[in-house]
Amino acid sequence: MPSRIRRRAVVLLTTLTLALAACGGGNASPTIPADATGSAVPASTSSPTVQPAASPSAASAAALFPVTLDDDEGTAVEIAAEPERIVSLTPATTEILFELGAGDRVVATDSGSDYPGAAADLPDVADFSSVDIEQIVSLDADLVIAGGLGFTPPDAITQLRGLGIPVLVVYAPSIAGVYADIELIGQAIGATAAAGQLTDGMRTQMDAIAAAVTGETRPRVYYEVGYDDTTGAIFAPADQSFVAEMVTLAGGDTITTGDPASYEISLETLIERDPQVIVLGVNPFYAPTAEQVAARPGWKVMTAVKDDGIVTVQDTEITRPGPRLPIGLRNLAAAIRPDVILPSAQ
Repeated sequence: MPSRIRRRAVVLLTTLTLALAACGGGNASPTIPADATGSAVPASTSSPTVQPAASPSAASAAALFPVTLDDDEGTAVEIAAEPERIVSLTPATTEILFELGAGDRVVATDSGSDYPGAAADLPDVADFSSVDIEQIVSLDADLVIAGGLGFTPPDAITQLRGLGIPVLVVYAPSIAGVYADIELIGQAIGATAAAGQLTDGMRTQMDAIAAAVTGETRPRVYYEVGYDDTTGAIFAPADQSFVAEMVTLAGGDTITTGDPASYEISLETLIERDPQVIVLGVNPFYAPTAEQVAARPGWKVMTAVKDDGIVTVQDTEITRPGPRLPIGLRNLAAAIRPDVILPSAQ
């Protein structure tokens, strides 16, 4: 795969995990679920079975508004009435809105919003470098939900607010942050009960998976964020990043870069840490095979390569901070700890 595409995948993953502010809002293409290659771990495609609570009546919804909420950047956002025409500018917030039962109120999304299928059919008003302000205005949007740390260009957020459109900015640097953002969005759209029910269900599922893989056996795991064929640059989870947290919850001893801001790790360091499992998170823009990894210069000395410990998962459910995280964690745990019987999906 050309190194240009690999770099784009790295920019996207770092943006989605929100650990590198410098990588937010790059010219990356969206990560889309793809068929796994190599030693594939089947990825579930269904969304969590938590059923959102029924939409409140018009009277009860009206009682929730007007409301002023502090978004993830600390901005007080006033929402005068229950939003009826919502624009979502990140794939994660699009999934959240649909899971909360507000899909029929979403009038536009960003180009990366590919799930659920109904979202993919909506107009695109943003990509990773620009936002179509005029189109959002023409759609009579009464709420825009944007991505923080540069995922949505800050100048676009300023422009929209200057036009009187409420913009709620969210970003989740941790799993706890995902739950908080779901509940914040629930408040913003008048679906507080549904949001609470969704996060309760997610916590239950993820806690059960994490509990199943606890114990003394924690294999050393390198989750590949990216690799540059031309330079040999290797990209792993940064310390305390979203991806690192997911690998740890899935039962792995996460190999990180040793830096909270950098995703690059040297080959020497990776060899020294000697991963027992190498997890390849794949998508249409980044899909190395186990055979390609094993053939990389210097990699054959690692335990994971010698013992056929290279596995493949679909990265969207793992790196996208939204309702499908339990699916991602389950698939990741199955890849890292195939010896464990995981609890049944709820």
